Amino acid sequence: MKTIFASSRVILLTLGSCIAAFVLPLCAAPNSGSPKPNIILVMPDDVGYGDYACLGNPVIHTPAVDAFRKGSLLRTQFHVSPTCSPTRSALMSGRHEFKNGVTHTVNERERMSLSTFTLAQMLKTAGYTTGIFGKWHLGDEAAYQPDKRGFDEVYIHGAGGIGQTYPGSCGDAPKNSNINPALLHNGKFEKTEGYCTDLFFAQAIRWMDSRRAAGKPFFAYIPLNAAHSPHVLPKNYYEQYLGKPGVNEDTAKFFGMIENVDSNFGALLRKLDDWKIADNTIVIYLGTDNGGTAGVKLFNAGMRGGKGTAWEGGTRSPAFIRWPGVTRGGTECAALTAHIDIFPTLAEIVGANLSAEVQRQVEGRSLVPLLKNPRAAWADRLLFTHVGRWNVGMPPVKFGECSIRNSRYALVREAGDWALFDLQLDPGQQRNVAAENPEVVKNLATGYDRWWAELPPLLVNENAHLTAPKVNPFKELYWQQFGTNDTRAGSGERKKQKSVR
Repeated sequence: MKTIFASSRVILLTLGSCIAAFVLPLCAAPNSGSPKPNIILVMPDDVGYGDYACLGNPVIHTPAVDAFRKGSLLRTQFHVSPTCSPTRSALMSGRHEFKNGVTHTVNERERMSLSTFTLAQMLKTAGYTTGIFGKWHLGDEAAYQPDKRGFDEVYIHGAGGIGQTYPGSCGDAPKNSNINPALLHNGKFEKTEGYCTDLFFAQAIRWMDSRRAAGKPFFAYIPLNAAHSPHVLPKNYYEQYLGKPGVNEDTAKFFGMIENVDSNFGALLRKLDDWKIADNTIVIYLGTDNGGTAGVKLFNAGMRGGKGTAWEGGTRSPAFIRWPGVTRGGTECAALTAHIDIFPTLAEIVGANLSAEVQRQVEGRSLVPLLKNPRAAWADRLLFTHVGRWNVGMPPVKFGECSIRNSRYALVREAGDWALFDLQLDPGQQRNVAAENPEVVKNLATGYDRWWAELPPLLVNENAHLTAPKVNPFKELYWQQFGTNDTRAGSGERKKQKSVR
């Protein structure tokens, strides 16, 4: 059995040397005689597998995603990380987040290591222009920002949620809100009017329109903050859910945020048709960046657990992929796949030339064979989940909340010991079958031991809090631009920030 985390070598390349090192071809683009396809990747935040009508939710209204399912390939056994920064890091790098130093969502442990070569950087080497619209959450300091990591167009908020602030480097613009937020646009803050998700999609559509006019293939990355808390949105966006069975006001707001994402996604798809570029645009809709949150109690697609856990409900995400001329609409694929597979998949599709160093970085597998034939041969593999988030200053905790998964079994750390679940017979993970399958437990646990042994040199952020900035970089930049007497954030908040440490 081959694991997906095969390399223990530390990647120590500068950005310049990474680009210069692109010398070995991975493969030719499948359609080398045609223009390179545009690529759009949309990913909501904190939405569960069961928060879509087409996947069984009895309350939510998601007509755009439901229709998109009929025209795309749905990956039903696709996994992400248990929380947001880790998933974003794995998606951007093609390897487990811990190997990028990302073991948390705050305390400087959300910063993606500067040696990591990103998905956006890879696509730029293949002639793409790149844009991000929404939530970055891989470091708010200047060196970690997306404009330094391969993105040409940047329209984002800071931290993990709009308005959130933590001691150190992770924080958004002062007193920010989902409604009329201050957003960082190519290095300068813009004071906007409107609701955040509407703004992110609108800017993405404007930028894509300009790129198609210029005749260059584009990569639009739309990683939204919705439906992450705080659940702040106009009442007319969620009032249709108030009073529904099992839905309190907070869940109604959560569903309203998801429905608004769905509405914007539908508008984006219509634009592709209007522009007559839908046939040359790959659209990937990743249903969530981690397990479910506010909707789990109402419907969780039969899974155990949610965000921040190592259970199936903490990592399983629907992945809808439409590649015109290749994928067949309305089909499903149950092969075990993950976010780390997106990088090598797109690299193969665009014909990127990956250096030996970057090939060693990327642990995922290209999904191209499964996109062409959902029943193509697919060797078994191991996926490793670790929630991380051990306390600041502690050494890494090997046996925290963690799990190892192959195509049939999940080995989960429970009450200080391993519990084994046969996912073919027990997808809800209710019956521990470790005693009946000691060899399976041994093999999966041994794979975990090997994986953990690779990590120590790569956990580069574990003591980063010791040298963290005393003022959040987004706040500092905001105050430099607008002054401390701005009505959105007075001098009192700035004094509080400087006295945090």
